[in-house]
Amino acid sequence: MKNNLSIAIMAALEAGIEILKIYDTNFDVEIKGDNSPLTQADKNANDVINRYLKPTSIPIISEENKQLDFELRKDWKQCWIVDPVDGTKEFIKRNGEFTVNIALVEDGVPVLGVIYVPVTKTLYFTTEDTKSSKKLVLDSENIAIDEIFKKATTIKPDLDLDITKIVGSRSHLNEDTKNFIDNIKKDNKVEIVSKGSSLKFCLVAEGLAHIYPRFAPTMEWDTAAGDAICRAVGLEVIDQATAKPLAYNKRNLLNNYFLVRS
Repeated sequence: MKNNLSIAIMAALEAGIEILKIYDTNFDVEIKGDNSPLTQADKNANDVINRYLKPTSIPIISEENKQLDFELRKDWKQCWIVDPVDGTKEFIKRNGEFTVNIALVEDGVPVLGVIYVPVTKTLYFTTEDTKSSKKLVLDSENIAIDEIFKKATTIKPDLDLDITKIVGSRSHLNEDTKNFIDNIKKDNKVEIVSKGSSLKFCLVAEGLAHIYPRFAPTMEWDTAAGDAICRAVGLEVIDQATAKPLAYNKRNLLNNYFLVRS
């Protein structure tokens, strides 16, 4: 597991370097068939990550790879699930709230997760025993993997609910999310915490928020790495349709609505 973790971390850091090369230019934006945006940063980061992960011989599900039919995926015991640039809209806005997401899934369960924030050089990752998650703000991506493991600090959720901090948009909440928050407000003081991309999972995992309700569409590559990081700190990411933890490498890679809470 440690070797796979090291590979995923190095892939995320190098992908971050490539992303920032595009971030500082007047890049073009394409619109994909599902109306989501695509930039050269997504493509370059995907190439880097594939180059690192393919030698592991573990199959890869990436937002920017051609998706394989479920009949070819259904017997996989392991797979990587990757979003080279999670939060491309945030990337286009240049607000810094986009991430590189890499997860290793075993039998539908995310067991390893790496999230890297290129602009702030902030790295989140699960430990090799999957029993905790760590965070490190880097001075440079040119750092030895052993230094990362040595310097990273353990993160944990905040169980103090004097004020319930809920991850959501400060100005644009859909009706389901608004209703959920209104129900919490009946018994608790509520503060809305806003953040882009998979950083929403990290907010709850490191105790900067208590609840992340997601009542809007996401794909498996949007959530797998953050889900792994949350599970490793003792949190559950609950599918609101099945009342069970989110599952991965499904026939349909679209997630149901879900809820993360401390």
